[in-house]
Amino acid sequence: MQTFKGKIPKKPGVYIFLDKDKKVLYVGRAVNLKNRVSGYFRDSLEPRIKEMVKKSFRLKFKTTDNLLEAIVLEANLIKKYWPKYNIKDRDSRSFIYLVIPKKEFTHPIIVRGKELQKFFIGGKNKAEIFGPYKSISVLNTALRILRRVFPYSTCKKDSLKPCFDYQIGLCPGKCLGIISEKDYQKNIDNLILFLKGKKKLLFKKLARENPEKINSLKHLQDVALISKEDYELKSSFYRIEGYDISYLKENIRYGSMVVFIDGVKSVSDYRIFKIKSAGLRNDLEALEEVLKRRMKHLEWRLPDLIVIDGGRPQIDYIYKLFNSLKIKIPFVGISKYQNDKLVFPKNTKRAIKELIESQKDILLKIRDESHRFAIKFSRRAIKIN
Repeated sequence: MQTFKGKIPKKPGVYIFLDKDKKVLYVGRAVNLKNRVSGYFRDSLEPRIKEMVKKSFRLKFKTTDNLLEAIVLEANLIKKYWPKYNIKDRDSRSFIYLVIPKKEFTHPIIVRGKELQKFFIGGKNKAEIFGPYKSISVLNTALRILRRVFPYSTCKKDSLKPCFDYQIGLCPGKCLGIISEKDYQKNIDNLILFLKGKKKLLFKKLARENPEKINSLKHLQDVALISKEDYELKSSFYRIEGYDISYLKENIRYGSMVVFIDGVKSVSDYRIFKIKSAGLRNDLEALEEVLKRRMKHLEWRLPDLIVIDGGRPQIDYIYKLFNSLKIKIPFVGISKYQNDKLVFPKNTKRAIKELIESQKDILLKIRDESHRFAIKFSRRAIKIN
């Protein structure tokens, strides 16, 4: 590590924010350190991150050869320091870990923190444990990349039929019985060294066993990981708006808009829209009318996420509407007819889905509040638009 004193490189790596007592506040990774760190000094950050930056006194960084190595280093540093702003407002039992059980023909599995206890038997650790990681999708992608260098098997032993992974080069042949447990374990041991960040030791080992793999590691294709970097600064949505359409009187409908700022109700921002032009029994047109009228209010801050009380019909309809209006705001539906299932528009990035899914509890509160407000609002206290 080096203390930041000047120019930040435009390279992959890990950055660390420290307070005046040199205590680690936050650890992050980036495909381009300069671009990522500069993002922490803009006005649109959520309050939690702003608070962290304000308390920061020093910045350290370490470059890596690629983003995959940065992901590994980030997880190891979070495990080492357990920084306040990496874990604030999150239950450690929900963190994501990579586990490699200590058994014959083992392979990596992804678990939540609450599942780690089962790998400790009689007080002894029966697995190699890595993490915590920030994203399941990033971890899955990283494993797919690493598996091409260090193949492992998830299939049935000696089935005498090649599994699909074997046919595409990801399984070394456990299913066909063509690899010994000893040779198989070499791949696992090498994978463990990589995940521990022991690159020099790994390269020394590979120089004896399989020099070609050194070249493979030097030319890792981690493009798939780079697309997941977009939402790294957002661990939550700062402003979320919830919408519902209700019949308050015979032949009269209203649309409600409730607003939560950083997870807390912002009642002064609530609004009621009296439906003016949509067909009487057409809730999709009513929703369209409300959203169009809301978007015309340029004096209101745009939401970071929109929550709709509705399922697939509503989400597909809004998807077409937003495409036609070139609106890029993420949105999600909550279907009460499918056990409060989250319904996403097509082409939603996996990183956004994960971020939304991680906040389902607050989204349900927002949905319920939008319904309550539509039914029980006070016309004297609330401005009707």
